[in-house]
Amino acid sequence: MDHAAVSPSRSHSSHDRRAHWLIALGALGVAGVLAYGAASIPSDAGYAGVGPNFLPWVVAAVLAVCGVWLLWEAATGGFRQLEEPSGAERGDWPAFAWVSAGVLANATLITTAGFVLSCALCFALAVRGLRLSEGKPAGGVRQTVMDAITGMLISAPVYWLFTKLLAINLPGLTGTGWI
Repeated sequence: MDHAAVSPSRSHSSHDRRAHWLIALGALGVAGVLAYGAASIPSDAGYAGVGPNFLPWVVAAVLAVCGVWLLWEAATGGFRQLEEPSGAERGDWPAFAWVSAGVLANATLITTAGFVLSCALCFALAVRGLRLSEGKPAGGVRQTVMDAITGMLISAPVYWLFTKLLAINLPGLTGTGWI
């Protein structure tokens, strides 16, 4: 590949480079906020010596590494391998709406319908949106029921692992601790 043909000054405007810097700084800012939040969580060792602040620290560290990498990319000319957008590409708003509806339904219903059922609904709606984004048919009632069952088969073991093995309370629908 001829590097002169893909020089940063020719392939990306100063606006694009500024956007690269803003994205990198934004990632570092979010990592900082996560680290600040993780510092406020007590570090009392839990299961296997891992405290409740372990995962937030891991996420903050990984996001900080990504932010530093993005800074390096921005400083060395941005994302050189990316092709210029054609301008005809637009977001897939119906697919975005289905996925967003799934996430919002999960957040709204998790305390009333329980973890398993709200996550199954989120899965079914998100899968419908992802199918639409690929240009595939969304599926009828039968497909939606199969997606919901698949969502339950995924979320039920997660619920059980969190509540029984890790002793982390998740909202349940029944008092038995299974759903």
